[in-house]
Amino acid sequence: MDYLELNIKLSPVKPFNEIIVAQLADAGFESFVDTEEGVLAYGQVSETSVERALNETFLGEQREDVTCSFEATIIEGQNWNAVWESDFEPVYVEEYVSILAPFHDKTLAKGMLVEIQPKMSFGTGHHQTTWMMSKALFEQEEIPQRVLDMGTGTGVLAIIAEKLGASELLAIDIEYWSVESTIENAQRNNCKHIEVLCGDVDLIEGKSFGLILANINKNVLKAHIPFYAQALETNGVLMLSGFFDSDVDELTAFASDFNLKKEHVYLKDNWAAIQLRKEN
Repeated sequence: MDYLELNIKLSPVKPFNEIIVAQLADAGFESFVDTEEGVLAYGQVSETSVERALNETFLGEQREDVTCSFEATIIEGQNWNAVWESDFEPVYVEEYVSILAPFHDKTLAKGMLVEIQPKMSFGTGHHQTTWMMSKALFEQEEIPQRVLDMGTGTGVLAIIAEKLGASELLAIDIEYWSVESTIENAQRNNCKHIEVLCGDVDLIEGKSFGLILANINKNVLKAHIPFYAQALETNGVLMLSGFFDSDVDELTAFASDFNLKKEHVYLKDNWAAIQLRKEN
C-alpha cells in the first residue's frame, strides 16, 4: 500500500502546526510527526490526496497570519520500513517502560524494557498515543487474561500486556507488514501467547475479551466501537487512542450509546486516550 507524505513548513510553526494536523486528520491523513519547521503528514494514497489537502485545509488558502509551503512525496509500500525506521525514537513512559529499537542504547532503559524493530507502524510513530496507552496499561489494577490489540502496528501494546500478565492475546492489523513486524517483535521479547492476524474488525466476531486496546484514528474507532462493545466482557475495559483532545467528547458520547462509560482521559501534547468500561 502506497502512502502520501506531505512535508509542511510553517512560519510561525505554532499554533498552526496543531491546526493543520487537525484539519489533515479530517482530510484522511493518519499520522503526523512534528518537525522543527512544521509537520510531516502521512495518509494512504487510496484515502486522500494533495487535492483534498488543498481543498480541506488552510494549505490552499492565502493567509496573512501564516506562511506555508509543502512538498508531496509518494512512498511505496515496500520502501516504507526504511522511512519509518529513520524517524523512530525511544519512548520512555515515566518509570514504567522503555520502548527501544535494537539500535538504541539499552543502558538508558528504565523499568520494563520492550525492544521493537520498527516496520511501518503508525501506532509506534505516534509517541504521544503509544505513551498514553502504555501508561494506562501499567495503571490497571489487574490485566485480564484475554486481551485484544486492534491495529497493533508493531505489537508493542500486546507485548506490554503479556509482560504484565495477560495469557491469551489477539493482535490484529490490516497491513501485512505490521503483522510480520508484530510476529518478529513478539519473538524478540520472548512473548509466547500472542496470536497475530491480518485483517479487520470482523475477525473478532464471536470472541470475548476483558481488555481491548485500539490505537488507530477517530474515524476508524467510531466504526469499530459497536464491534468492541459486542466483544468486550461485562465490566471489561476499552482503551482508545489515536485522536486529539478535541475529539474526546464526541467519542465518549458515541461510546455511551453502546453501554461504555468513560472512566479516565489521558492527555499529552493535544493527543488523547480514553479509558471506558462496559457496564452491566
